[in-house]
Order: sequence, then structure tokens, then C-alpha cells
Amino acid sequence: MIPDVKRIIAVGLVLVLAGCASWRTKEQRTTEGPMAEDIWTMKVLIANGREPNFDERRRWDNAMEQKIGQYLRQNPEAASSVDVSTFRFIRQVSVGQTSDQVLILLGPPLARVTDAVEMEKLARQYWPAVKESEPTEAWTYPSGWRIYLKEKTVVDITQYAIPY
Repeated sequence: MIPDVKRIIAVGLVLVLAGCASWRTKEQRTTEGPMAEDIWTMKVLIANGREPNFDERRRWDNAMEQKIGQYLRQNPEAASSVDVSTFRFIRQVSVGQTSDQVLILLGPPLARVTDAVEMEKLARQYWPAVKESEPTEAWTYPSGWRIYLKEKTVVDITQYAIPY
């Protein structure tokens, strides 16, 4: 009987520790950034205090499809790019995309930073690596996303998000 109780306590402790780990600060440097739907949902949640309903999602999806289609028709080099599926179907920001693609996917940033000292603060521990890409601008988005650009091209992506 005692070994069973020890196992139950051990499993409970593991679950508690796993739950605590999920509340840690999220800090990462990545080549694949936020998805358009996640940022849009976060913006709606912040503005309205609720997630978007089915009709709002459908309208957003249709509008996004139109914007992406129009961009690809006007930019045939982007339409034949290796990463076109990330932009068109996954709708995720990634290194190598243009600032126009980021604006289509995520909308305008919360803030635009051009000062190197401020960009260093945004990049935190990743600044030495980010600095190698020579970014000239950083855009911030909800959930702690930072998109670093050099001459209208995404060169790096970081995230620093503190759980609520």
C-alpha cells in the first residue's frame, strides 16, 4: 500500500512542477515568428475582452486571403519563392520576408524602434546574435514578439513574454 501512495505523490509532484514550468517567462530567438491568426486573436481579445466569434473569424480569413492573393499577384518573385507556403497558407512571419508581408500578416506594429540601444533592450540576451544581422528597425507585437528588419527585410525574430 505504501509504494502506491508514494507513486501517487510522485505523479502529483510531477504534474505540479509541469504546471509551474508552463508559467515561466517565454524567451526565444527563432526564424519562424508569430502566426497572423494568433496576433489578430490577441488584438481582438485586448480590444473586446473576448475571442472573436465564428463570423468574425470567417470575415478575417476572407480578408486575409484577398490581401495575400493581391500581394502575390503584384509580386511574382514572392509567389515563386521557396517560402511562399509559410506566407500564404501557414500565414506566419519568417526570416527573409519583406516588411510588406509582415504588415499584411500582422498589421501595424505596436511600436517601431530604430535606435540601436533600444533594439538591444528588446533583444535582451540575444542582442549579440541579432546585432550580426545589422537590423535597422525593430517592430513589436503582442505576446512579446519583436521583428527585426534591415532595409525592409526580416533578419531576426525574438520573443520575450511574461505570463499573465
